[in-house]
Amino acid sequence: MKIHKLLVMLLIGLPVLLPKSSVAQTENTDKQLSNATLQQVIDYALNNRPGVKQSLIDEEIGERDIKSALSGWFPQISANANYNNNLKQQVNALTTNGETNYITFGTKQTSGLTLQADQQFLNAGLIQASKASKYYRQQYKQSTENTKINTVVDVSKAYFDILTSGEQLNIINENIARLEKQLKDASAQYEQGLVDKTDFQRAQISLSNSKADKKRTEELLKYKYAYLKEIIGYGTDKDFSLNLKSDSMEQGILLDTNAKQAYENRIEYRLLQTQKQLQHLNTSYNKWSFLPSISGFINYSSNYLNNDFSKLYDKSFPSSVFGLKLSVPIFQGTKRIQELKKSQLQEKRIDLDLLNAKSSINTQYEQAMATYKANLNDWKTAKSNVDISRQVYNTIKLQYDEGIKTYLDLMTSETDLRTAQLNYLNSLYSLLSSKLDVQQALGTIIVN
Repeated sequence: MKIHKLLVMLLIGLPVLLPKSSVAQTENTDKQLSNATLQQVIDYALNNRPGVKQSLIDEEIGERDIKSALSGWFPQISANANYNNNLKQQVNALTTNGETNYITFGTKQTSGLTLQADQQFLNAGLIQASKASKYYRQQYKQSTENTKINTVVDVSKAYFDILTSGEQLNIINENIARLEKQLKDASAQYEQGLVDKTDFQRAQISLSNSKADKKRTEELLKYKYAYLKEIIGYGTDKDFSLNLKSDSMEQGILLDTNAKQAYENRIEYRLLQTQKQLQHLNTSYNKWSFLPSISGFINYSSNYLNNDFSKLYDKSFPSSVFGLKLSVPIFQGTKRIQELKKSQLQEKRIDLDLLNAKSSINTQYEQAMATYKANLNDWKTAKSNVDISRQVYNTIKLQYDEGIKTYLDLMTSETDLRTAQLNYLNSLYSLLSSKLDVQQALGTIIVN
């Protein structure tokens, strides 16, 4: 009965004993995205994308490595046991008054148990590990931040791509509706003998092409949804839907084109700076390696001696030792000097990496800003073209209905309108993508 109660209490208390991060991770993984906004998709990706999870695990692994390296400052306690059977005991000669006697030293059976504690007081490797721990933690966190920034950019672009394709599908559906009406009108006019057969046939061709475009867009949209689910770490068997509002695409498309870049805002540059600090510590370590190391120890031993194995452990002969150890590395074949020079050269190399990173960041920024400005101009032009094309189509449609314009003129204006609408969507997607590239180049994408 007591065992049963204990088992029930254990099962009730088990969730409390589980790490909170594990419980939260399970909740995030099981969460389903329904009518999700861009921010909700990004939040999900930051918690569930495999690459982000791996970076967080790398942080934990790094923390274990740091603690492992620093554990050398704690007392190192060890226990050793041994047993010896002296098959041939040592014999020494003892000469007294010209008479030599032979004496056997020791016993046939010996055994010992030793408990020893060692403590480091001065050690170059441990000093280096203590000073470097701060920068290693910083490096792991910066790597995770870099992964999260790339995740935000990738997810945002994939989301906007789906949104663009959805709007393209709406345009195609509107075009199909217009063409179906035109086909119906052309068919009625042909049956009445008002027009020849070519208008009816052209309407059929245009309608078939638009339906083919619709099918292609729908199939590509399935792939784009699958790609988005992949990069956010979403299960393929779970329901997934997005809150796609076309007007949200135009919100916040503008940014300050006069913003000045600061290299320190870029996570890649800060990672190199951290790497330089670690390398500088490594150079210091190679200097510290010329210093002596100091450690202390204390042990306690129980020794057992007897010629008869059955009586070996009947009596113990204890002993204990306490001492300090000073180790001075005098000459190691110039190894320390070579390692010091090597580390100094690696510092210079990182300085060049930082210089090269500045040039690369500047080039990336200029390219991203130039692309954004060009796409902004294309977007404004495309938006104006949509309005003009719609006006032209409406005018020609009225003129066609009155018999002033030919069906070919109507089809041309309809094609121009559809092309203008699709160009507008493509330019809007390109503008949003280039804005993300500018923000990434400036280092202004903030992640938690």
